[in-house]
Amino acid sequence: MVDVNRRWLLKTRPAGMLRDEDFDFVKEPVPEPAEGEILVRVQMLSCDPTQRGWLGRDTYMPAVKIGEVVRSLGAGRVVKSRHSGFREGDLVAGLVGWQDYAAINPTGALGVTRLPPDTPLEKALGTLGLNGLTAYFGLLDIGRPRAGETVVVSGAAGATGSLVGQIAKIKGCRAVGIAGGAEKCRWLTEVAGFDAAIDYKAEQVEQKLSAACPDGIDIYFDNVGGEILDAALARLALHGRVVLCGAISVYNATEPPPGPKNYLSLLLQRGRMEGFLVPDHYERAQEAVGALARWVAEGKLKDQVDVQEGLENAPATLRRLFEGRNQGKQLLRVTP
Repeated sequence: MVDVNRRWLLKTRPAGMLRDEDFDFVKEPVPEPAEGEILVRVQMLSCDPTQRGWLGRDTYMPAVKIGEVVRSLGAGRVVKSRHSGFREGDLVAGLVGWQDYAAINPTGALGVTRLPPDTPLEKALGTLGLNGLTAYFGLLDIGRPRAGETVVVSGAAGATGSLVGQIAKIKGCRAVGIAGGAEKCRWLTEVAGFDAAIDYKAEQVEQKLSAACPDGIDIYFDNVGGEILDAALARLALHGRVVLCGAISVYNATEPPPGPKNYLSLLLQRGRMEGFLVPDHYERAQEAVGALARWVAEGKLKDQVDVQEGLENAPATLRRLFEGRNQGKQLLRVTP
């Protein structure tokens, strides 16, 4: 074990797009775990749009404080343990932060989960992790799909959106994805099995939605907000449901974005628009992971993983999400 812990600390509240200058990259001594804690050698970091909210303001979690390590999900191995329930060598996942080593109370409110020894970290942080749980509970509990319905997903080539569309197919629905770029759209239809894909960068979303959803949209799973949410609302079917998962298109906005113009569709179509947070469903995590793992084993869930290298590239890797450069789940490998 090296005697240096590299860490990214929040320097200033980001205004607009994240910049490297918003953070300090420092070297500190490796921490010693206190009684009841474990020391985790971080191997892989998850990059998720929700991190932008954590850096800017209080959300469903308090904002990261100036001078604190940047909050991030990740996975790694226990190298020291002062907790009776964990041993050196255990593979764990949790909120480890942008750093080489994390001293964590594994049973606290922001603890860690022990992973089976042979778990691929890409799966643990994606399909079988937060993204899988988000897709599972968001679509099945909030969207409540019925066979034969049409499900439209924005951010469809991302880690969560791609799973939403595939779960919709498993449940007997039509799946239409909205993504940025021909390559992403091709992957959705040719690999992930979506019935149609719309390239918002090159096509008129409103027209394409009308063509792909002639009977309207029964469920719209929103990951982006903004104009695409408005376009979907205008095409909502009778008793349609809108699942609010994220709004990545406005996370870097310096002014509050305008509200949707077509919200009256919810009234006219007797629709429902509802947000959700995965922590509200954590008591059923085993149910979700069991189903997701079974679908993976059966070849019904495909994923894409985009792995960048090096802790020093953490800010640039997170920015890829907001620049639309990621291909599927965005990860950062800290150490092999």
